[in-house]
Amino acid sequence: MVGIVGYGAYIPRYRIKVEEIARVWNKDPEAIKKGLLVYEKAVAGLDEDTATIAVEAAKNALKRAEIDSKDIGAVYVGSESHPYAVKPTATIVAEAIDATPNLTAADLEFACKAGTAGIQICLGLVKSGMVKYGLAIGADTAQGAPGDALEFTAASGGAAYIIGNKDVIAHINDTFSYTTDTPDFWRREGKPYPRHGGRFTGEPAYFKHVINAAKGLMEKVGTKPEDYDYCVFHQPNGKFYIRVAKILGFKEEQYKYGLLTPYIGNTYSGAVPLGLSNILDKCEGGEKILAVSYGSGAGSDAFDIIVDEKIKKVKDRAKKTKEYIEEKEYIDYAIYAKFRKKIKM
Repeated sequence: MVGIVGYGAYIPRYRIKVEEIARVWNKDPEAIKKGLLVYEKAVAGLDEDTATIAVEAAKNALKRAEIDSKDIGAVYVGSESHPYAVKPTATIVAEAIDATPNLTAADLEFACKAGTAGIQICLGLVKSGMVKYGLAIGADTAQGAPGDALEFTAASGGAAYIIGNKDVIAHINDTFSYTTDTPDFWRREGKPYPRHGGRFTGEPAYFKHVINAAKGLMEKVGTKPEDYDYCVFHQPNGKFYIRVAKILGFKEEQYKYGLLTPYIGNTYSGAVPLGLSNILDKCEGGEKILAVSYGSGAGSDAFDIIVDEKIKKVKDRAKKTKEYIEEKEYIDYAIYAKFRKKIKM
């Protein structure tokens, strides 16, 4: 069985509260918190970007896997905020973790599901025998235009997964994807901030794809919502996440540990990988997990996962997701604007 051999998270320590952003733009913070179910978000510092986040997450994954980084034959970094328009983030990560140069590496982009697309690619490469281990990372320093609704949620963070077939701590039984051309969110070349088509965002985009991917996978593997101990979905905000979980028939005990957006914001490509890492931190072995990502444009990847008892030996080898969430330093809007380079010269 092919699956997760090691996993690791990273979330910057800086936070900005919804109230602070609302103060600057003269908006009602209580209405925003109620409407989005988001209270604060993680902000990358001046010396942080998608590459540094990906490296830290990868190092944590290696600590748990305890494998030789030279055995990693593939590195994929999924993000919509790569630091270079032309130069891969994946090569930076590979060099930083001292991987062999005899590997395949690439950056992936599919809005917020590029990280899970990397996991699927690594699954295929390991199953085919082309590589011994594959490293898939979902990381972002998400963009939101000043004053735009996205600014209240667009956050920074990411998680990394090492995929292999030896000493697997979580078996990925199967995966299923659902994809259409639905223009709900986009950013044109050279533009600093994305735009969103409001009427496409909910029903024809997020809900249609997440629901169809989840149902498609459950039909494929013969499972029902009650067969899962935990579930995690993409979370552009807390409201969408809880609504889709309930539509699919999941209860709070199943979905609450994967829901991180209220406390760190929407980390885009890092959202489902981070939610899954928080769930894995709590597992003891034997748990069954449903994970469903979503990327605007639009598509969803769903995974059926069974956790092995080996996870008890590895999960304490690296800093846990909850620790990153709890270690925080609040900043005001001026520092936030400086960190995120919102002031254009």
